[in-house]
Amino acid sequence: MDGRPVAELTEAEARAELARLAEAIAAANLAYHQADAPAISDADYDALKGRNAAIERAFPALKRADSPSERVGAAPAETFAKVRHAVRMLSLENAFAEAEIADFVERIRRFLGLAADAPLAFTAEPKIDGLSLSLRYEAGRLVQAATRGDGETGENVTANARVVPDIPAALGPGAPDVLEVRGEVYMSHPDFAALNVRQVAMGARAFANPRNAAAGSLRQLDARITASRPLRFFAYAWGETSEPLAGTQTGAIARLAALGLPTNPLTVPCDGTEAMLASYRAIEAQRATLGYDIDGVVYKVDRLDLQARLGFRSTTPRWAIAHKFSAQRASTRVEAIDVQVGRTGALSPVARLLPVTVGGVVVANATLHNEDYIAGRDSKGNPIRDGRDIRVGDWVRIYRAGDVIPKVEDIDPTHPRGPAAYVFPTTCPVCGSDVVREPGEAVSYCTGALICPAQQVEKLKHFVSRGAFDIEGLGAKAVEALHADGWIVEPADIFTLEARHGPGCATQVRNREGWGEKSAENLFAAIEERRRIPLDRLIFALGIRHVGETAARLLARRYGSWARFAAAMEAARGHEGPAWEELGDIDGVGPVLAASVVDFFHEPANRAALDRLVARLDIGDVAAPATEGSPIAGRTVVFTGTLERMTRAEAKARAEALGAKVAGSVSARTDYVVAGPGAGSKEKKARELGLAVLSEDDWLELIG
Repeated sequence: MDGRPVAELTEAEARAELARLAEAIAAANLAYHQADAPAISDADYDALKGRNAAIERAFPALKRADSPSERVGAAPAETFAKVRHAVRMLSLENAFAEAEIADFVERIRRFLGLAADAPLAFTAEPKIDGLSLSLRYEAGRLVQAATRGDGETGENVTANARVVPDIPAALGPGAPDVLEVRGEVYMSHPDFAALNVRQVAMGARAFANPRNAAAGSLRQLDARITASRPLRFFAYAWGETSEPLAGTQTGAIARLAALGLPTNPLTVPCDGTEAMLASYRAIEAQRATLGYDIDGVVYKVDRLDLQARLGFRSTTPRWAIAHKFSAQRASTRVEAIDVQVGRTGALSPVARLLPVTVGGVVVANATLHNEDYIAGRDSKGNPIRDGRDIRVGDWVRIYRAGDVIPKVEDIDPTHPRGPAAYVFPTTCPVCGSDVVREPGEAVSYCTGALICPAQQVEKLKHFVSRGAFDIEGLGAKAVEALHADGWIVEPADIFTLEARHGPGCATQVRNREGWGEKSAENLFAAIEERRRIPLDRLIFALGIRHVGETAARLLARRYGSWARFAAAMEAARGHEGPAWEELGDIDGVGPVLAASVVDFFHEPANRAALDRLVARLDIGDVAAPATEGSPIAGRTVVFTGTLERMTRAEAKARAEALGAKVAGSVSARTDYVVAGPGAGSKEKKARELGLAVLSEDDWLELIG
């Protein structure tokens, strides 16, 4: 990841970095939320997401459809029953600098249309570093407990939650008929140390940190193991309720405490930015003595009616933010520089480091971004790090922003330099094909495409991944093994595997290392089951550059069926004409993404492989989301001029909630143009095209 300020990045560099960040954050989500074995620290993870968000703000047109800012957590593990949350469990926007908190407060004032001197209260509370948990109480009794999972669906851990002493089986008098409590399961430092002593005495492996210990303990299939672990719980929020808890965040937390739920005593009200920052400093000063892990402070708008007006983005509430603690540094030696090849062919250099502990996390690898970064220059040839290159044998300073992903900040001048400058490869380290770097691009690419085993394997892994075909029994290691033996080279091969190897195929699979009779039978059953696939999952599975799950859903909902989608991409071949315009008219599909999809269809090898795959599948149509009773569902709306009864942000959020598509420009496909005072060229064009032009009052009457 590039350590330079975002303002110094070119568009090409920003695009490349967003791609790397998306891949790294997705892997971290699986390790953290599903395996309870984080590959990176919380601070490293936050730094990745913070860097991603900063680049998206600076280059909004480059925001990826699979952006990490559009995702929460990871899908629930298959070992637990699934629970669909009545109200989604979202993550929080992160901030690291005081200026970002001031900006957060200002954004809220702008959204609500509040003057600078209008009262606006917040709360501040420690951000507990544990495992998010939802507790559902009905008639005052605990009936269900679930982890956050991917925010929409979590894991049923009710039996385990019942044995956590801090979680009451029944609430005190006056509890709502339905109350879904959200909070954090954690482990105190003394309890964690004592648990590890017991683990070692029993010959078991010690836990890496209290968060891992808490998460692993709660997600046990045997509740007796959970009961033997010293778990604690803090309540800090709620989901579904049959009645309001209070009128403010402060009052609601007090109500939870009165019902017998443990709440954090450091939660305090704040009357503005300075008070919020003062609370942050006070909590940070106590961090080492609290006896449990925290990684920041969470600020929330206090009035619940204002929270309701502010609403939510796709994965985060607008009314809350996490102010994370500061970065940490260490020095270590570069043992080697390796180049990895991703599924798009991008070459990513990685520094292999002499392991060093940074902020409580052992760091052994750090990204080196690209050829220029290693050489000590930016994309324009200007020196960075005073022109010092990075060599094998160098001692370097490692920087982790807010407890997250490691970066090489600079050479450590107190040690001797490495013997020779690193030479970036001109051929692919995997397949030997030429490496090219297009003008203006920061990233080099292998030209091997379908003949490059690294790209083949990575594309196949993506194809069978959870958000794509999700073929049980065909994980990353199985794909690698079957590809190495030539059994699977392209996606269609998966669905012809049994036919190509004949009746003895199951026996051949069963005899492979790590397989048995049952697992071989299950594999073929799972492959057969996945022959029917919804259109959106198929589009995502194809691994088209820039197309993530969100973009795949947008495309599937617009075109509905494979036949219409394929025909439209064929018709858009020259990046012009009605089909191209329709593709670009989808809110969330920019010109780069559109070109990537169309060009994928018109690359002969891709299309041939695609035709072979589709012939083996039954592709299900995807309908647009139902918005029953909405007068504007499926319509395209453009807002222009000044709105007087609501802010522009509120108007857009309301329109999208009713199923409308909000566009930034007027075209023949626009259904309504809402024009306020000061409307200019957009209103003029709308009238020239004979479109419906509404006043703000007309608009509010239309949507009820």
